Amino acid sequence: MSIIDNSKNMNETDVKKLLEDGTVPEESSVIGDTENWTTSPYPKGSYVPHKNQSQAQHALRPKVDPKETSILMFPGQGTQFVGMGKNLLVFPQVVEMFNAASEILKYNLLKLCLEGPKSKLDQTIYSQPAILVCSLGAIEKLKEEQPSAIENCMAAAGYSVGEFAALTFAGCFSFEQAVSLVKIRAEAMHYASEIEPGGMANIYIRPDSKLNYAMKMARDWCLDKGIEKPVCSISNYLNPDCKVVAGHLEALKYLESNLKQYNLRKMQRLNVSGAFHTDLMRPAVEPFAAALHNIKIAEPLIAVHSNIDGKRYQNSAQVFRNLPKQIYKPVKWEQTLHILYERPVGSNFPDTFECGPGSTLRSLLKTVNSKAHSTCKNIDI
Repeated sequence: MSIIDNSKNMNETDVKKLLEDGTVPEESSVIGDTENWTTSPYPKGSYVPHKNQSQAQHALRPKVDPKETSILMFPGQGTQFVGMGKNLLVFPQVVEMFNAASEILKYNLLKLCLEGPKSKLDQTIYSQPAILVCSLGAIEKLKEEQPSAIENCMAAAGYSVGEFAALTFAGCFSFEQAVSLVKIRAEAMHYASEIEPGGMANIYIRPDSKLNYAMKMARDWCLDKGIEKPVCSISNYLNPDCKVVAGHLEALKYLESNLKQYNLRKMQRLNVSGAFHTDLMRPAVEPFAAALHNIKIAEPLIAVHSNIDGKRYQNSAQVFRNLPKQIYKPVKWEQTLHILYERPVGSNFPDTFECGPGSTLRSLLKTVNSKAHSTCKNIDI
């Protein structure tokens, strides 16, 4: 894969190449029954709470016992591991999905998932499509082993690239369209990280932490070092005690050296190649948005919650507007969990299924709502 030079903007040739390499098909051509896993109706009796209610107003609340409903969550980049997908291959539809994805990606995705090497699987351009296909494969397994979880699904949410799995499950994209879009997204984000190198880190805070001020001082530090338009901002809201901060590497170095000064508990660098979900990713928006223009997005058949604000998409037009922004806007995952799981004391909770590699989302749910966490299950892929 060619790497562009260190110019500040992606030129027309770069954008054209990305689009030519990742044509987004209008029609799905996966062999077999794909309708069952992309058409999940709202549970009967669903309603939208009054606008003056709490954050729950942004989630559907069916007029049934919550225990009879389910929520599906789809993980994001960083959850991939060598060997993922092997427990899904007993389902013929999953094998067909891997084959179809490999044709679009121009490499053997299943072989990469099963055998690695890890250094390759961890790269953005490979990990994002791999996580998408494994997550949708997990839906096939759930459909066979616990069909009521699919039939009674009241909402879905995905973390970063996981949002594409959620939207595909909700019928907005065909399988091939989702793979093609994620391919372009991953390549564009990779290119953006080459233009302006950056990094990400978990920062653990306490009530007296001065994180916003610390990030401002980190940006000022970068300015003094000659970095124009320095970036240091929250890229992921995980839970009340932990945020992901991303930006220029020099800014992260400053924070590491000054944790005590701003009452920050600790900082842990993430093994990623760029400052995802910050302004450093803006060069990735143009090629992705151009690809999105080439397809017709269907209306979501279930509630899908957006990373932008945690609220559910109202229609396909909103999906079209938000997905390009999702590349450089912070992931509001903590807010999403509050919207989905905020309930009166003593209430029951829906069954939650984490569909995809790892158990990161289940762990994050525990830090926000321990009772909801007790109903959350992982799909062994």
